[in-house]
Amino acid sequence: MAEKGSDGFYKGPVAAAIVNAVQKEAVNNPGKLSLTDLANYQVKNRQAVCAPYKQYDVCGMGPPSSGALTLGQILMLTEPFKLHELGSNNPTSWQILADASRLAFADRGLYMADSDFFNVPVKGLLNPEYISARSKLITPNEALQTASAGSPPMKTAAQLAQDRAIELPSTSHFNIVDSQGNVISMTSSIENVFGSRLMAAGFLLNNELTDFSFVANRDGKPVANRVEDNKRPRSSMAPTIVMQDNKPYLAIGSPGGSRIIGYVAQSIIAHIDWGMDIQQAIDQPRMINRFGTMDVEINTPLADYAQQFEAMGYSVDKRDLNSGLHAIRITDAGLEGAADPRREGVAIGK
Repeated sequence: MAEKGSDGFYKGPVAAAIVNAVQKEAVNNPGKLSLTDLANYQVKNRQAVCAPYKQYDVCGMGPPSSGALTLGQILMLTEPFKLHELGSNNPTSWQILADASRLAFADRGLYMADSDFFNVPVKGLLNPEYISARSKLITPNEALQTASAGSPPMKTAAQLAQDRAIELPSTSHFNIVDSQGNVISMTSSIENVFGSRLMAAGFLLNNELTDFSFVANRDGKPVANRVEDNKRPRSSMAPTIVMQDNKPYLAIGSPGGSRIIGYVAQSIIAHIDWGMDIQQAIDQPRMINRFGTMDVEINTPLADYAQQFEAMGYSVDKRDLNSGLHAIRITDAGLEGAADPRREGVAIGK
């Protein structure tokens, strides 16, 4: 591993190999990474974001990840509609979930970014009165005509523009619960497949700059997630620990780019509202709606609802949705594990 010397610079073969690869070996894509950059980088502890849902607290990564905030909003927005009564085999349930996601993603695009550079209104975005007002925009069996960002309570009003980022789906997730009861839900990413296509000292270098907005401002308004020096890009990673009575109940997460949030949200709803065990919740057909188009998993019962979704006012795209969910449920009788059959992965216990 690299070691920091008395002058504050990283030393050692790993640091030197990384810098050498970026500066010299990448002939067609030379970089400007230096030992100073490595020396100045700091790992930061971030406050977890928790959203109430039924008798649970759904907790995860705060900004610069948009995962926990957007997931929490989706769950809270659906709560007044009693999805447990509507059930999973009901197009209305999926329409409500779709529009809750669209409203949450509209807020995500405007307000969520690195909190070291922008005062993200975390509490305001999860404020019960704000969520209640946003939830009333959803009409069962009728698609939202437009889904715009709202005006959550915040300390300082900001004139912002919507972001435009690619966020490619090349991510990994795992959960661990050990014999002492410690729980880990971890998502990691190098952004695109093989990251930036550069390898240094056995490490693939990431391509996370594509998580920033490709537009810095619009109509004279800045984008919160624009590129800035030393800024961390916004992600959609949503490693989640669901708490019940202040104890871990469920660890869950997935790869999948910005679709991660929807994958996790509907799996939690399937388990809590529709009574599925966690393997059934992970196996169920997928539906994602972030920006208006209803993506439904091809060759599943949800694809059979396409005409009904179109009648509600949606554009429907039947496609593969390659979630890679993994989950562990913690019970008094022991642990229950599940892995998504759409990708590699397995649940192992001893």
